[in-house]
Amino acid sequence: MNQHSARYVDLKQRVVFITGGGSGIGAALTRAFHHQGARVVFVDINDAASEALVDELRADSGEAPRYHHCDIRDVASLQQVIAETGQNIGPIHTLVNNAASDDRHRWQDVDVGYWDERMSLNLRPMFFAAQAAAEQMIKADGGSIINFGSVSVQMALGGLPAYVTAKAAVHGLTRSLARDLGEHHIRVNTLVPGAVMTERQLEKWIGPDDEATIQERQCLKMRLEAEHIAPAVLFLASSESQAITGQELAVDGGWA
Repeated sequence: MNQHSARYVDLKQRVVFITGGGSGIGAALTRAFHHQGARVVFVDINDAASEALVDELRADSGEAPRYHHCDIRDVASLQQVIAETGQNIGPIHTLVNNAASDDRHRWQDVDVGYWDERMSLNLRPMFFAAQAAAEQMIKADGGSIINFGSVSVQMALGGLPAYVTAKAAVHGLTRSLARDLGEHHIRVNTLVPGAVMTERQLEKWIGPDDEATIQERQCLKMRLEAEHIAPAVLFLASSESQAITGQELAVDGGWA
């Protein structure tokens, strides 16, 4: 986030919990909330990237977010970290369900075990993280849950059917939780990123020709970076979005 970014005074000292907050879009979110003065806790499995991020932010500001190694497929461990965050730091105000894996796969090759594993990573943790965090939000009289969808649903992309199915289900989860939690002043929304040029995407999936095709399709002829996603997430976490829930917000350069 640069020095010209919007400031949300209500996020200062708020406890923010981010899944997959150590690299890619997640790291941009960790930086953005940290620079807002929030107390950020994030989980990831990439220790090297996560610890480097913590060191970077500590050197920059003298303070640092808290990192916990956690495989979100282990629901008990995920909920334990969320509970410990509430006990040791304070009730979670914002939950960002960012972590996911968009590994490509052919529909012919998917078996029951692979299908279940994809759901255990791309869908199941969102519900159980929300279940645990919402209990803290209720006691604190409100909060914001931000679930990450995917432009792959709107684009009807092939080559990763389990992932697209999980991401399509995310907005159903958002809508249902928005209804259940609204009476407790908890907002639940879906953030839909477009083709974000993270290091992982560029290494594994997107070559120069692919990027050119994406930009040709986008209304805005720009390279979408992780830092472009963070401002929308900050907005959904802040009181400026206090009347917005159950919605999808796309940050895709007009791709879909």
